[in-house]
Amino acid sequence: MSPVHGVIDSHCHLQDPKFDGQHEAVVRRAREAGVSDLVVVGYDLESSRRAVELTRSFASVYATVGIHPHDAKTLTPSGVDALARLAEDPSVVAIGEIGLDFYRNLSSPDRQRQAFREQLSLARSRHLPVVIHARDADNEAFDILSLYPASVKPEWVTNRPLGVMHCFAGDLPLALRYVELGFLISIAGTITYHNAAKMRAVARDIPLESIVVETDAPYLTPQSRRGQRNEPAYIVETARFIAELRSEPFGVIAQMTSVNAARLFALDLVPQPAGERP
Repeated sequence: MSPVHGVIDSHCHLQDPKFDGQHEAVVRRAREAGVSDLVVVGYDLESSRRAVELTRSFASVYATVGIHPHDAKTLTPSGVDALARLAEDPSVVAIGEIGLDFYRNLSSPDRQRQAFREQLSLARSRHLPVVIHARDADNEAFDILSLYPASVKPEWVTNRPLGVMHCFAGDLPLALRYVELGFLISIAGTITYHNAAKMRAVARDIPLESIVVETDAPYLTPQSRRGQRNEPAYIVETARFIAELRSEPFGVIAQMTSVNAARLFALDLVPQPAGERP
């Protein structure tokens, strides 16, 4: 196995107003905890721009750009063009988060479907992976994504995942169907919650090469810190929980989830010096 690498937070919202004025401290705490890289995920045009801006200030911080299904109703043709321009920035490693959310329905289902397909098309044209949000929409999200590989794979890099299911909350059979399609499964701090049996079964039983970890900071704080603002440093608790669940050394989980994230986002991993390993 190659030298140990720190944990990658594959999905956080460091551009969220809850972090205003605290970016340097938050990134420093993440580094001290053993977090090597952060992927700052956009959810509307402004947050996508801010994600790209943050990559200018910190090494090993990357951006994604996209319109969340909550804001699908705001995605106009000019908005798609603006996302496409943002996606040209070399710091942008994916299109997302995009998808369907029928739990809140802050945009109509039809508008969500349209925005989802438009952004999948954008990702395909830019040869970028996708970060998928699916809540109370498991069957329809899968149906849409099941058609995606056929249009993407002819020009796709061999063994590179097509995307990642963000904060996956479905069951094990669905997770395995996504893995078969070519998607990774992202595990968040919610796996530490007392009612997370379904999520634990997924994290325990899917292939390790299909798992990445995320904080979704400032949301989804792990159980030991419930009630606090989440931040990237806390991802180590999630990785340790998965290690115990799978009866694997923490270093194996840290390294393999980082390798998986690097395959997904086309990152170059630099091994950490021994004194900085988590």
